[in-house]
Amino acid sequence: MQYRRFGKTNLSLSVFSLGTMRYLGSKEVAQQTISLAVELGINHIETARGYGSSEEHLGGAIASGSVSRDQVYITTKIPPTPDATSMRRYINESLERLNLDYLDCLGIHGLNTWEHLDWVKAEDGCMHAVQEAVIDGRVRHVGFSTHGSLELILAAINTDLFEFVNIHYYYFFQRHAAAIERALEKDMGIFIISPADKGGKLYTAPSKLQEICHPFTPLELNYRFLLSNSRITTLSVGPATPEELIEPLRIADSVDKLTQDEIEALQRLENQLSLSLGADKCSQCYACLPCPENINIPEVLRLRNLAVAYDMTDYGQYRYGMFENAGHWFPGMKANKCTECGECLPKCPENLDIPTLLYDTHEQLKGKAGRRLWG
Repeated sequence: MQYRRFGKTNLSLSVFSLGTMRYLGSKEVAQQTISLAVELGINHIETARGYGSSEEHLGGAIASGSVSRDQVYITTKIPPTPDATSMRRYINESLERLNLDYLDCLGIHGLNTWEHLDWVKAEDGCMHAVQEAVIDGRVRHVGFSTHGSLELILAAINTDLFEFVNIHYYYFFQRHAAAIERALEKDMGIFIISPADKGGKLYTAPSKLQEICHPFTPLELNYRFLLSNSRITTLSVGPATPEELIEPLRIADSVDKLTQDEIEALQRLENQLSLSLGADKCSQCYACLPCPENINIPEVLRLRNLAVAYDMTDYGQYRYGMFENAGHWFPGMKANKCTECGECLPKCPENLDIPTLLYDTHEQLKGKAGRRLWG
């Protein structure tokens, strides 16, 4: 296992962190997963108030002695609140569930909207209670997780209220590169959220994608793409069972620059994207926004890119089904809400026939409506 400095927190974290959203099958499964993670060198465990019984399971492992407090750094996450009183109560409840006197890190969970940012910046808002907890030692370091827009993330980073950020960034979604760069300038720790699942459901990658990535698995290649970037501190791995820790941690001691073979595999992915989509490829410039019907056009067309180029239809249906079903965690209307008003057309530097591509994406990916898992 390799370890990296988590920005200005100065914590030295393992390059993989144990995310605890999925180990909820039983208390025994949770404790076995935690024990194996620590045995394999993971020294950072991340949970959240919203992860069902996750905090209680981790607290039970600490209380039973199956994991020693001095072996791990612990982060929990709490949603932003408009008032300090609620946040104060939530911090105390999390500490009680976790059987802890203090948190190494507290993350504002889901700083996703401009209203949330207003709550954070308000004098009597949630950060007042967080800062109290820092002063009295119940919280050591403060950061935020986000599913928000790039513009919102940059604004949150620029408040200088935070020491780390939990962010979506993967090979198949590089929109937030500018936020990573800005976080680095602020000496913030950078934690990548769910690279296996939200990064493309890469643990069940389609055969076409597997063939392009060979001799690497798509999951392994995504991990290597991320860890070869020295600005990134740690990646979340969120197993449902101890066994699911094995594959990601195979590469935990190999985090140097990409090899020539890995570079060639990534180039094959780029070539396939261009070849498959031709003049219909959306380059994710986001110039088409805002849409009058609140369709997240770039994200819809990103899912189309992946489905057409790599047969990532299962992933596309999974994510597309969250539109209109996940609130501010995955905002936007489905593509069939397009009225063909044409407002996006002159904005597109590639002259894409956006209404036609939206319709095509909806037909390919409409599937069943999905629901969001916290993360």
